[in-house]
Amino acid sequence: MAIIGNLIKGFIEVKDALTSEIDPIEEQRSVLCQLLEKARDTDFGVQYAFNEILESEDISNSFAERVPYFDYDRIHNQWWHRLHQHEENVTWPGNPSYFALSSGTTGKESKRIPVTDEMVNAIRQAGIKQVFALSNFDLPPDFFEKEILMLGSSTDLSKKNNHLEGEISGISASNIPTWFRGYYKPGQEISQVEDWDERVQKIAENAPKWDIGAISGIPSWIELMLQKVIAYHNLEHIHEIWPNLQVYTSGGVAFGPYEKSFNALMGKKITIIDTYLASEGFIAFQARPETSAMQLVTDNGIYFEFVPFHPDYINQDGSLKKDAPVLTLPEVEVGKEYVLLISTVSGTWRYVIGDTIEFTDTARAEIKITGRTKFFLNTVGSQLSVNKMDDAIKNLEDCFEIKVPEYTLCAKRIDGEFYHCWYLGTEDHAIGEELAKELDTFLMGANKNYKVARSKALEGVRATVVPPDVFYEWNARNKKKGGQVKMERVMGEAKFAEWETFVQELSL
Repeated sequence: MAIIGNLIKGFIEVKDALTSEIDPIEEQRSVLCQLLEKARDTDFGVQYAFNEILESEDISNSFAERVPYFDYDRIHNQWWHRLHQHEENVTWPGNPSYFALSSGTTGKESKRIPVTDEMVNAIRQAGIKQVFALSNFDLPPDFFEKEILMLGSSTDLSKKNNHLEGEISGISASNIPTWFRGYYKPGQEISQVEDWDERVQKIAENAPKWDIGAISGIPSWIELMLQKVIAYHNLEHIHEIWPNLQVYTSGGVAFGPYEKSFNALMGKKITIIDTYLASEGFIAFQARPETSAMQLVTDNGIYFEFVPFHPDYINQDGSLKKDAPVLTLPEVEVGKEYVLLISTVSGTWRYVIGDTIEFTDTARAEIKITGRTKFFLNTVGSQLSVNKMDDAIKNLEDCFEIKVPEYTLCAKRIDGEFYHCWYLGTEDHAIGEELAKELDTFLMGANKNYKVARSKALEGVRATVVPPDVFYEWNARNKKKGGQVKMERVMGEAKFAEWETFVQELSL
């Protein structure tokens, strides 16, 4: 009998029962006031008159009027670069203990995003909230006695000047509570291994020693790790070695495109729980099984704003136009897409995180990620967002009974005409011409703007089938393997030319 598991599950259920209903709107008002109060004497707070904002009748409106939008380049060039010169009280009191390195899905150069001790604590508290939310899922008591495998970036952080640097998953894992370390796998020694292939090899070698109940990480890299364990031990599926695996906590990207290939590695159905942990903070998590949407963490050091996702408000590089309108939580609507802005306890202010989201339930502040501002394909007026691309991929999988865990595309000019050129990663037999025809048909039915574009400037669709490993090798060459690294879904023509050259070289 799972005595400890029953005790833990009972504690979680009691804690959840005693927790009052959330009021996201009121929590957000409180968080904004706390942020402004804390940072009022920083250089940023003085520049933008936080004292006066706090005294205004409508604080959120005054905040939006006085403080401009910032993307990474703008806030780094104007403010954050001073943190690397040992300056304090720049955009947040003191100087951050960590910087999260993030190449995200674009570029080779890592961004250096400040991570304060307050943010480390906020991420930990959000993680605890997610654990308590497990009481909403139908999990047996013995689940709470099993180990959790977290596959992120290395916890061997680099020391630079007066701070430590690493990806946010490595920073978070290096700060896990002492009580949790007995449950945490692969453990401190393996998690410090920098080389991803070497780390996965050690996981495969040690897999029989562990009783894994849950795994956590970005889907593409989790799949590769599971494939390695299965191949190393000559298994049919992962449940042969981890029979008690019951939960996968996904994050970083939409899980939909990976669902079919991921399930093929399982011996039985498991619970999928989505999370939204970015380099800038723990933004949301799935709190209940009735929906795959995630609940914004509205009471824990992050203030959210929302810009309607419309081509008129977004520059070609994905940044916001300065006159783009902004909404707060009481003003958003279900079913509409928004560009997400955050202000946090790490000293980010009205910061364009780069993601687009859609509300599924405003009362609960539940959202789903729909894409990236830079991956909005509108070169010829198609207004194609990542969620529509993901839907098209899922349709391909269903129609042709194949698995397509990776893809990328570009609006490419060929002989003076524009084509949407797709590269589809699959190990299954598939004919590019047939896939292109189905992609085109589906998108014309799902997106009226795409249909209009197809009758005018968009000449057609082309599809090239390549092994999924090509995408992973591309990431390894341009960024690195594992961690928070994600494949770019849409490329500009110059980047796409590099990609096509890379694919050709790899096939030689």
